[in-house]
Amino acid sequence: MKKTDQKLRAKEFIRILAAEGRYSFDSAEARKALDVSADAAKLALLRLKKDQAIASPARGFYVIVPPEYLPLGSLPADQFVPALMQRAALRYYVGLLSAAQYHGSAHHRPQELQVMVPKPRRLILVGRVRVRFFVRSRLHDVATQFFNTPRGTILVSTPEATALDLVGYQQSIGGLDHIATVLAELASMLNPTRLADSAKAAPLPWAQRLGFLLEQVGAAKKVKPLKSYVEAVARQSIPLLPGASTARSATDHKWKVAINAEVEAEA
Repeated sequence: MKKTDQKLRAKEFIRILAAEGRYSFDSAEARKALDVSADAAKLALLRLKKDQAIASPARGFYVIVPPEYLPLGSLPADQFVPALMQRAALRYYVGLLSAAQYHGSAHHRPQELQVMVPKPRRLILVGRVRVRFFVRSRLHDVATQFFNTPRGTILVSTPEATALDLVGYQQSIGGLDHIATVLAELASMLNPTRLADSAKAAPLPWAQRLGFLLEQVGAAKKVKPLKSYVEAVARQSIPLLPGASTARSATDHKWKVAINAEVEAEA
């Protein structure tokens, strides 16, 4: 088969997929559809990549790039991550600052999609699109909900689970002041009962810090059930800022939090 014929057949293959509403595929599927050797299929896909018709966020995994996303050099991350996670047979959810954005927090929008997974996974950089993975224990117990995207649905942590994760990963996503700012925006979305329920799937110190921070940003009405949970199970004080000294710190006895850092949410 001539190279030109292979290229034309490869273009027809992705055209048919897009017409069916599918914008991702793997190398084995392409090889089968083109009925060529693995090397020939790889070469045909490489030509499509050079033409910017497709992109490859992960080895052996490809996405079709519609004209409106040519400046990105890829589909947006939220439009291919569900298919990628399905292919990898991995449970996942969009979390942290990306989840907060889904729930209406527009402060400091992340320049990446932040995704929680059960085991380490490499950063994805494809075109101008970036996906950063965070390992989350007890991932199956975290409350999630679906959001629509132009290519289907994506799984996102609930506002309550998002708030807990933000506190738990504070040092990786901007620090206490940044997290306090996002929590102030997220607070109106929080259900007090679901917040206490979600805390049971997270380390106890996250709940202690979150309760303290929500009171600091004026959301004390949201924390009554959470406070009851913490009072029932917390036995020792923990630092507000992990890893920093608490030698001269005052302690909030309701939450058993040593206040070893000043917190100031941005206006």
